[in-house]
Amino acid sequence: MMDKKEFKTAMTDELNGHLTVGHPLFKYLLDENKPDKELLKFTTLQGYQLTKHFLAYIENLFFHCPLEKHKKHLLHNMYEEETGNLSKTKNHVVLMEDFIRAIGISDEERDRATALKPTQELISYRMSACLDKERYHIGAAAVLVASEGQNLETVAGEARHTLFGKVYNLKEEDLLFFSVHQKEDVGHVRQGMDLLADLCTTEKMQQESLEAINTTCKLFYGMYQGVYDHLGLGQAQLAEA
Repeated sequence: MMDKKEFKTAMTDELNGHLTVGHPLFKYLLDENKPDKELLKFTTLQGYQLTKHFLAYIENLFFHCPLEKHKKHLLHNMYEEETGNLSKTKNHVVLMEDFIRAIGISDEERDRATALKPTQELISYRMSACLDKERYHIGAAAVLVASEGQNLETVAGEARHTLFGKVYNLKEEDLLFFSVHQKEDVGHVRQGMDLLADLCTTEKMQQESLEAINTTCKLFYGMYQGVYDHLGLGQAQLAEA
Protein backbone atom coordinates (compact mmCIF):
# COMPACT_ATOMS: atom_id res chain seq x y z
CA MET A 1 0.00 0.00 0.00
CA MET A 2 1.25 3.50 -0.89
CA ASP A 3 1.62 6.20 1.71
CA LYS A 4 -0.58 9.27 1.27
CA LYS A 5 2.00 11.33 -0.59
CA GLU A 6 2.77 8.51 -3.02
CA PHE A 7 -0.94 7.89 -3.56
CA LYS A 8 -1.59 11.55 -4.39
CA THR A 9 1.30 11.48 -6.85
CA ALA A 10 -0.12 8.34 -8.45
CA MET A 11 -3.55 10.00 -8.80
CA THR A 12 -1.97 13.08 -10.38
CA ASP A 13 -0.03 10.92 -12.83
CA GLU A 14 -3.18 8.98 -13.72
CA LEU A 15 -5.09 12.18 -14.38
CA ASN A 16 -2.31 13.77 -16.43
CA GLY A 17 -1.78 10.59 -18.42
CA HIS A 18 -5.21 10.79 -20.05
CA LEU A 19 -5.62 14.30 -21.43
CA THR A 20 -8.72 14.59 -23.61
CA VAL A 21 -7.56 17.73 -25.43
CA GLY A 22 -5.52 15.44 -27.65
CA HIS A 23 -8.70 14.10 -29.23
CA PRO A 24 -8.87 15.00 -32.96
CA LEU A 25 -12.27 16.62 -32.38
CA PHE A 26 -10.43 19.63 -30.95
CA LYS A 27 -8.55 20.09 -34.22
CA TYR A 28 -11.89 21.02 -35.78
CA LEU A 29 -13.28 22.91 -32.79
CA LEU A 30 -10.20 25.13 -32.44
CA ASP A 31 -9.42 25.81 -36.10
CA GLU A 32 -9.12 29.61 -36.27
CA ASN A 33 -9.06 29.48 -40.05
CA LYS A 34 -12.32 27.57 -40.27
CA PRO A 35 -14.52 28.06 -37.20
CA ASP A 36 -17.26 25.43 -37.13
CA LYS A 37 -20.11 26.92 -35.10
CA GLU A 38 -22.42 23.95 -35.71
CA LEU A 39 -19.80 21.55 -34.38
CA LEU A 40 -19.34 23.75 -31.32
CA LYS A 41 -23.10 23.74 -30.75
CA PHE A 42 -23.42 19.97 -31.05
CA THR A 43 -20.46 19.32 -28.77
CA THR A 44 -21.72 21.86 -26.23
CA LEU A 45 -25.14 20.21 -26.05
CA GLN A 46 -23.44 16.92 -25.19
CA GLY A 47 -21.47 18.71 -22.49
CA TYR A 48 -24.71 20.17 -21.16
CA GLN A 49 -26.01 16.65 -20.55
CA LEU A 50 -23.10 16.22 -18.11
CA THR A 51 -23.59 19.59 -16.43
CA LYS A 52 -27.23 18.84 -15.61
CA HIS A 53 -26.18 15.91 -13.40
CA PHE A 54 -23.12 17.33 -11.68
CA LEU A 55 -24.88 18.78 -8.64
CA ALA A 56 -26.46 15.38 -7.96
CA TYR A 57 -23.01 13.79 -7.86
CA ILE A 58 -21.75 16.33 -5.34
CA GLU A 59 -24.92 16.08 -3.23
CA ASN A 60 -24.52 12.33 -2.90
CA LEU A 61 -20.80 12.55 -2.18
CA PHE A 62 -21.58 15.07 0.56
CA PHE A 63 -24.43 13.02 2.01
CA HIS A 64 -22.50 9.74 2.10
CA CYS A 65 -19.11 11.18 3.10
CA PRO A 66 -17.82 9.06 6.01
CA LEU A 67 -15.13 11.54 7.06
CA GLU A 68 -16.52 14.57 8.86
CA LYS A 69 -13.55 16.85 8.21
CA HIS A 70 -14.02 16.51 4.45
CA LYS A 71 -17.76 17.20 4.45
CA LYS A 72 -17.16 20.96 4.78
CA HIS A 73 -15.26 21.09 1.48
CA LEU A 74 -18.03 19.14 -0.23
CA LEU A 75 -20.62 21.47 1.28
CA HIS A 76 -18.79 24.51 -0.12
CA ASN A 77 -18.57 22.78 -3.51
CA MET A 78 -22.28 21.98 -3.45
CA TYR A 79 -23.20 25.51 -2.31
CA GLU A 80 -21.21 27.06 -5.17
CA GLU A 81 -22.74 24.68 -7.74
CA GLU A 82 -26.23 25.58 -6.57
CA THR A 83 -25.86 29.33 -6.00
CA GLY A 84 -22.65 30.66 -7.56
CA ASN A 85 -22.34 32.90 -4.50
CA LEU A 86 -18.72 32.05 -3.72
CA SER A 87 -17.60 33.05 -7.23
CA LYS A 88 -20.14 35.91 -7.25
CA THR A 89 -21.75 34.54 -10.41
CA LYS A 90 -24.75 32.20 -10.79
CA ASN A 91 -25.92 28.62 -10.40
CA HIS A 92 -23.52 26.60 -12.55
CA VAL A 93 -26.20 25.08 -14.76
CA VAL A 94 -27.45 28.61 -15.44
CA LEU A 95 -23.90 29.68 -16.35
CA MET A 96 -23.76 26.84 -18.87
CA GLU A 97 -27.15 27.87 -20.24
CA ASP A 98 -25.82 31.42 -20.68
CA PHE A 99 -22.94 30.04 -22.76
CA ILE A 100 -25.36 27.95 -24.80
CA ARG A 101 -27.42 31.03 -25.64
CA ALA A 102 -24.26 33.00 -26.47
CA ILE A 103 -23.36 30.52 -29.22
CA GLY A 104 -26.82 30.77 -30.76
CA ILE A 105 -28.75 27.82 -29.34
CA SER A 106 -32.34 28.51 -28.28
CA ASP A 107 -33.73 27.21 -24.99
CA GLU A 108 -36.08 24.95 -26.95
CA GLU A 109 -33.23 23.40 -28.96
CA ARG A 110 -31.21 22.98 -25.76
CA ASP A 111 -34.05 21.18 -24.00
CA ARG A 112 -34.65 18.85 -26.96
CA ALA A 113 -31.05 17.63 -26.99
CA THR A 114 -30.33 14.16 -25.64
CA ALA A 115 -27.18 12.33 -24.69
CA LEU A 116 -25.42 10.15 -27.24
CA LYS A 117 -24.66 6.64 -26.00
CA PRO A 118 -21.03 7.39 -25.00
CA THR A 119 -22.15 10.54 -23.17
CA GLN A 120 -24.77 8.55 -21.27
CA GLU A 121 -22.17 5.94 -20.35
CA LEU A 122 -20.10 8.64 -18.64
CA ILE A 123 -23.15 10.01 -16.82
CA SER A 124 -24.26 6.58 -15.65
CA TYR A 125 -20.80 5.41 -14.55
CA ARG A 126 -20.37 8.36 -12.22
CA MET A 127 -23.95 8.32 -10.93
CA SER A 128 -23.96 4.61 -10.08
CA ALA A 129 -20.75 5.01 -8.05
CA CYS A 130 -21.98 8.14 -6.24
CA LEU A 131 -25.24 6.43 -5.24
CA ASP A 132 -23.48 3.34 -3.83
CA LYS A 133 -22.01 3.83 -0.34
CA GLU A 134 -19.84 0.75 -0.82
CA ARG A 135 -18.24 2.37 -3.89
CA TYR A 136 -17.91 5.84 -2.38
CA HIS A 137 -14.17 6.04 -3.07
CA ILE A 138 -14.80 5.18 -6.72
CA GLY A 139 -17.42 7.93 -7.05
CA ALA A 140 -15.12 10.43 -5.34
CA ALA A 141 -12.23 9.55 -7.65
CA ALA A 142 -14.44 9.72 -10.74
CA VAL A 143 -16.05 13.06 -9.87
CA LEU A 144 -13.68 15.02 -7.64
CA VAL A 145 -10.44 14.07 -9.38
CA ALA A 146 -11.08 12.85 -12.93
CA SER A 147 -14.10 15.03 -13.75
CA GLU A 148 -13.08 18.22 -11.96
CA GLY A 149 -9.62 17.73 -13.45
CA GLN A 150 -10.97 17.98 -16.99
CA ASN A 151 -11.42 21.72 -16.54
CA LEU A 152 -7.70 22.20 -15.87
CA GLU A 153 -6.51 20.96 -19.26
CA THR A 154 -4.83 23.43 -21.58
CA VAL A 155 -3.79 23.58 -25.24
CA ALA A 156 -0.30 25.03 -25.78
CA GLY A 157 -0.57 26.64 -22.34
CA GLU A 158 -3.99 28.22 -22.92
CA ALA A 159 -7.27 27.10 -21.41
CA ARG A 160 -9.73 25.59 -23.86
CA HIS A 161 -12.38 28.20 -23.15
CA THR A 162 -9.91 31.01 -23.88
CA LEU A 163 -9.25 29.49 -27.29
CA PHE A 164 -12.99 29.06 -27.91
CA GLY A 165 -13.41 32.76 -27.15
CA LYS A 166 -10.82 33.67 -29.75
CA VAL A 167 -12.05 31.29 -32.45
CA TYR A 168 -15.75 32.09 -32.05
CA ASN A 169 -15.51 35.74 -30.97
CA LEU A 170 -17.06 35.20 -27.55
CA LYS A 171 -17.00 37.68 -24.68
CA GLU A 172 -15.53 37.04 -21.26
CA GLU A 173 -18.99 36.97 -19.69
CA ASP A 174 -20.09 34.32 -22.19
CA LEU A 175 -17.34 32.03 -20.91
CA LEU A 176 -17.93 32.38 -17.17
CA PHE A 177 -18.99 28.74 -16.79
CA PHE A 178 -15.54 27.65 -17.91
CA SER A 179 -13.41 30.33 -16.28
CA VAL A 180 -15.11 29.80 -12.90
CA HIS A 181 -14.50 26.07 -13.08
CA GLN A 182 -10.91 26.44 -14.18
CA LYS A 183 -10.20 28.61 -11.16
CA GLU A 184 -12.15 26.63 -8.57
CA ASP A 185 -11.37 23.12 -9.75
CA VAL A 186 -7.69 23.44 -8.85
CA GLY A 187 -8.85 23.42 -5.24
CA HIS A 188 -11.55 20.82 -5.83
CA VAL A 189 -9.10 18.33 -7.31
CA ARG A 190 -6.68 18.88 -4.44
CA GLN A 191 -9.51 18.42 -1.93
CA GLY A 192 -10.64 15.28 -3.73
CA MET A 193 -7.16 13.82 -3.51
CA ASP A 194 -6.93 14.73 0.19
CA LEU A 195 -10.25 12.98 0.79
CA LEU A 196 -9.18 9.85 -1.07
CA ALA A 197 -5.79 9.79 0.68
CA ASP A 198 -7.59 9.66 4.05
CA LEU A 199 -10.40 7.40 2.87
CA CYS A 200 -8.44 4.65 1.09
CA THR A 201 -7.07 2.54 3.91
CA THR A 202 -6.24 -0.55 1.84
CA GLU A 203 -4.22 -1.22 -1.30
CA LYS A 204 -7.41 -2.45 -2.97
CA MET A 205 -9.19 0.85 -2.35
CA GLN A 206 -6.24 2.80 -3.69
CA GLN A 207 -6.09 0.72 -6.85
CA GLU A 208 -9.84 0.97 -7.37
CA SER A 209 -9.62 4.75 -7.07
CA LEU A 210 -6.81 4.91 -9.62
CA GLU A 211 -8.83 2.67 -11.95
CA ALA A 212 -11.84 4.99 -11.50
CA ILE A 213 -9.75 8.00 -12.58
CA ASN A 214 -8.49 6.05 -15.57
CA THR A 215 -11.97 4.84 -16.54
CA THR A 216 -13.57 8.28 -16.16
CA CYS A 217 -10.92 9.97 -18.31
CA LYS A 218 -11.39 7.29 -20.97
CA LEU A 219 -15.16 7.84 -20.86
CA PHE A 220 -14.62 11.59 -21.40
CA TYR A 221 -12.46 10.75 -24.38
CA GLY A 222 -15.19 8.35 -25.50
CA MET A 223 -17.76 11.15 -25.32
CA TYR A 224 -15.69 13.23 -27.74
CA GLN A 225 -15.22 10.18 -29.92
CA GLY A 226 -19.00 9.74 -29.90
CA VAL A 227 -19.45 13.26 -31.29
CA TYR A 228 -16.65 12.67 -33.78
CA ASP A 229 -18.22 9.44 -35.06
CA HIS A 230 -21.80 10.72 -35.00
CA LEU A 231 -20.87 13.63 -37.28
CA GLY A 232 -18.65 11.52 -39.52
CA LEU A 233 -15.55 13.62 -38.90
CA GLY A 234 -13.27 10.61 -39.21
CA GLN A 235 -14.56 9.97 -42.72
CA ALA A 236 -14.15 13.66 -43.54
CA GLN A 237 -10.54 13.53 -42.41
CA LEU A 238 -9.89 10.48 -44.58
CA ALA A 239 -11.44 12.26 -47.56
CA GLU A 240 -9.20 15.28 -46.98
CA ALA A 241 -6.14 13.02 -46.80
